[in-house]
Amino acid sequence: MDKKFKRTTVTAALPYANGGVHIGHLAGVYVPADIYVRYLRLKKEDVVFIGGSDEHGVPITIRAKKEGITPQDVCDRYHKIIKDSFKEFGISFDIYSRTTSKIHNKFASDFFKKLYDDGKLIEKETEQYYDEEAHQFLADRYIMGECPHCHNPHAYGDQCEKCGSDLSPMELINPHSTISGSKPVIKKTKNWYLPLNEYQDWLKKWILEGHKEWRPNVYGQCKSWLDMDLQPRAMTRDLDWGIPVPVPGADGKVLYVWFDAPIGYISNTVELCEKEPEKFGNWEKWWKDPETRLVHFIGKDNIVFHCLIFPVMLKAHGGYILPDNVPANEFLNLENDKISTSRNWAVWLDEYLRDFPGKQDVLRYVLTANAPETKDNNFTWKDFQERNNSELVAIYGNFVNRALQLTKKYWGGVVPACGELQDVDRKAIEEFKDVKAQMENYLDNFKFREAQKEAMNLARIGNKYITECEPWKVWKTDPKRVETILNISLQLVANLAIAFEPFLPFSSEKLRKMINMEQFDWTELGRTDLLEAGHQLAEPQLLFEKIEDDVIDAQLKKLADTKKANELANYKPQPVKATVPFEDFEKLDIRVGHIKECKKVKKSKKLLQFLIDDGTGEDRTILSGIAAYYEPEQLVGKDVLFVANFAPRKMMGIESQGMILSAVDADGSLHVTSTLDKVKPGSIVG
Repeated sequence: MDKKFKRTTVTAALPYANGGVHIGHLAGVYVPADIYVRYLRLKKEDVVFIGGSDEHGVPITIRAKKEGITPQDVCDRYHKIIKDSFKEFGISFDIYSRTTSKIHNKFASDFFKKLYDDGKLIEKETEQYYDEEAHQFLADRYIMGECPHCHNPHAYGDQCEKCGSDLSPMELINPHSTISGSKPVIKKTKNWYLPLNEYQDWLKKWILEGHKEWRPNVYGQCKSWLDMDLQPRAMTRDLDWGIPVPVPGADGKVLYVWFDAPIGYISNTVELCEKEPEKFGNWEKWWKDPETRLVHFIGKDNIVFHCLIFPVMLKAHGGYILPDNVPANEFLNLENDKISTSRNWAVWLDEYLRDFPGKQDVLRYVLTANAPETKDNNFTWKDFQERNNSELVAIYGNFVNRALQLTKKYWGGVVPACGELQDVDRKAIEEFKDVKAQMENYLDNFKFREAQKEAMNLARIGNKYITECEPWKVWKTDPKRVETILNISLQLVANLAIAFEPFLPFSSEKLRKMINMEQFDWTELGRTDLLEAGHQLAEPQLLFEKIEDDVIDAQLKKLADTKKANELANYKPQPVKATVPFEDFEKLDIRVGHIKECKKVKKSKKLLQFLIDDGTGEDRTILSGIAAYYEPEQLVGKDVLFVANFAPRKMMGIESQGMILSAVDADGSLHVTSTLDKVKPGSIVG
């Protein structure tokens, strides 16, 4: 960032109010945005942090229809859930509003009207799908059909969620309306378009020449779009939910959600400045002053809207600043699978806050450590547990606790004076004196993962220092020396409270209370005189606590149950095989057998070995590949169905004299077949 700005406007992508916020949203947008804003505030810089719910998307109308309620009902429910979750999680918005507010409705409408009046929009008649039963044009998400690329039969009109291909409704094979289920017809309709093609040369110069410092994933995606010929994009839609298009001949049409939503950043700023004019002043300084820096935090799926479409809207309108940086993240996967709201494959923030009370900072830490800044990354519950136990507890928390407990033990919780320094002291001080410059370099360049590593490195330095100095031993021979050791350790503790504040605000606040450090600012980071000799510390407490296996197992079970529910919901029975003569069935000798013994077959992960009472007076051995689904003791004493007249077959050196019948469930698991009532072994099935 070469140019110096007076202030910064930070926006975080507006989440759709048709569901909660999950860890993918947090890692991609809200945690990095909050880290950056807290960092700027610590530096005493003038910054405003804008958020809000996007309440006019088609997904909202889909959910409303599914639940038999109004779209506004859906918005009201999820806006509250999202807003409350963000607040509890420590996402420190200056305002979190919504796009159904009166202020936004008027502002977005006026914005469109100015573009229309200034001749910046073009009117076009096009052919679109129309549902004759529902009597409405179909938005992309209201059309489903077969993907032309992977042949997924459930692809939407804008995207195939199976292969990830971007689609248009006309590309779908055998399309149908998700509203009525009928096959749509093609019908002409009129909409207003933003002529992106007219701004292509300007966009190339502004982005490709003027913003080479943008992240490679952002710059690269912009370049790939700009290397193609941009086409006019519709800014209106044939829908009944949204902001009405404020021009003649636009009955039954609303503003396109991606025209409406980014304007929400501006209208929410207007709302904030009207509520708190003394603190924030006039909204125009945040959006029209060239000395204001605009930064958008988004996920990679929103790059085209924030880097191409919204800037063209602002340019066409005139008078607005343009984004200086758009540090978009890639995607976060969950347990090696793509996060999907439709499959409920996610860790929802409101559920996390209930399941892990007081552990907001643990999730903030793990999501930052795994931040998908340049490539897709993965969240696993085992890694979550490991980072908490091995890093937050064993490194950061351990150092703080050692320093404070030793001070309490030897000096009654009073900061001792620093005496003459030895080489080990100078080395520790030297190791952390540059932390401020190093962290600033990373934070200014949106490298939050690396910045957090630097903060944790302070705790590593502290632990190493205390271990090397061994104050508990030195105390017996040189109490004066221990004063110096503890003073330096406590200065490191105070530095940790500053360094971690943007990342872990809750634990930093807790730590500041423990060391009676009421306020501080970023300029103090790296100093070795933050706590004066004689300063009284408060009672030490554990900053973090270990997370046990059973807690993690409960989360893994929840995901496993979700996966099984999805498999059952999507299960389609296998088609019935070709008919066979009854005589062929009669050739099979299916009987009831009583399991007398069952054990695992050595060196085999699949096979169980059964000793079956088949009613003949001579027991038979049967092998079955169901070891992944049953423990041997679960089956002993059960009556099962088996085929008695298959030719013997050797497996793992053991002769199997038949086949136990099992049913294959929707999730692929095997279940042994049995009888409802007690039946004598050897009874014939037929």
